[in-house]
Amino acid sequence: MSHANSNIESSFLSPEQVEEVVGCALDSVKTSGEIAAYFDRLFPIMRSITGEGVRDTLRILSEIQPLDLIETPSGTNVFDWTVPQEWMFREAYVIGPDGKKVIDASDHTLHVLNYSAPFRGSLSRDELDEHLYSLPEQPEAIPYVTSYYNERWGFCLSDKQRKALANGTYQVVIDTAFIDGSLTIGECVLPGKSDKEVLISTNICHPSLANNELSGPLATAFLARQVAAWPDRNLTYRFVFLPETIGSLTYLAREGEHLKSKMVAGYQVVCVGTDQPYLFKMSRQESSLADRAAITALKHRFGESFELRRFAAHWGSDERQYCSPGFNLPLGSIIRSIYDEYPEYHNSLDNRDLISFPAMAETVETCEFVLKHLDLNERYINQNPHGEIQLGKRGLYPTLGNYQENMDQVTAMLWLLNLSDGEHDLIAIAEQSDTDIRLLHHFSQLFVKLGLLQPAAG
Repeated sequence: MSHANSNIESSFLSPEQVEEVVGCALDSVKTSGEIAAYFDRLFPIMRSITGEGVRDTLRILSEIQPLDLIETPSGTNVFDWTVPQEWMFREAYVIGPDGKKVIDASDHTLHVLNYSAPFRGSLSRDELDEHLYSLPEQPEAIPYVTSYYNERWGFCLSDKQRKALANGTYQVVIDTAFIDGSLTIGECVLPGKSDKEVLISTNICHPSLANNELSGPLATAFLARQVAAWPDRNLTYRFVFLPETIGSLTYLAREGEHLKSKMVAGYQVVCVGTDQPYLFKMSRQESSLADRAAITALKHRFGESFELRRFAAHWGSDERQYCSPGFNLPLGSIIRSIYDEYPEYHNSLDNRDLISFPAMAETVETCEFVLKHLDLNERYINQNPHGEIQLGKRGLYPTLGNYQENMDQVTAMLWLLNLSDGEHDLIAIAEQSDTDIRLLHHFSQLFVKLGLLQPAAG
């Protein structure tokens, strides 16, 4: 017994040690400033589903965490879709009857119809109006409009600006081209002890939209940097940055079978730039490891102050591709201000003023906490299951002097021992006990050393 006691005299953690075990290594203030600096570089880039803007974006994100670029040639068949031609954008503007530019994509990337066909010509005010897009219900906002799979040309502008256009002749220039190029995807794979994988996916195709676009890839890049710095990884982590829909389909055509065999959990990270409460959209499976880890982590951090939604096949982002019946991957979505449900969605009001860089840094912390639930998760078997283990004789029960300050740790130990029946994993124990999984992991390692627990097989 004296030998056992010598191993566990320091089993109770001091407040500083608890912080070391369960705290976050992220410097939120520094990270917030870094995210803001990268945002300012990325926001003006003309992005689309293909093209040099996507590559420029990935090169900048690679400064945060190195990415490999995957190129898929135009015309490649990906299931029921075809990789489109690459869109080359040079300039787009309209000169009014007075000789001054009245619309110019160099002022705002949203001014040009995304994937617009080239056009040059003189038009009357009425003829030009057939190619203009605005939002009467939001007269100050420039809408984000795309035409990826139907060739047309056009401009987007505020409704106020549209109504102010005078009668007369307008000179229109849209200098774009479609070439046989490629679709570009960024990827970072961080190997772990196991080849079982976690997929984190985000989109890089929207130009000059803050919450619905840049927040996702920025948070994901900084999350990848955090995971890369872990001293140990039990699981392998795969981060992908790709254009919405056609990008995830292209990636699944390449890696789908591999993901079906190796992926244990995944998350789509999108619209995470505001300080609004979290929303978790479950996977198609609804009770997958990805669902359990995210829900337990969010409950622990925020109580009931987050929203839970079911998978929706008719509405959403790339989870519709990852969770399509041929793959049915265990992937949910981590969101804050969800697409389609905030007034700035898909228009120029989704800008720097809408988002919060401290909130984005906090998003990185929260996502890392979710991933820790996956990485530390394990099942154990209590080696003394008949009645409670006597903690006191092993120095694991607090004395009068340290009773109150250590009871949270005793509670964690007792829940861990009681539910270590080979059926409950640490995520389930964390959920039932409302205990930080990192603290449970700490004591599980101690108990294995003491012979009180044994890892469950399989």
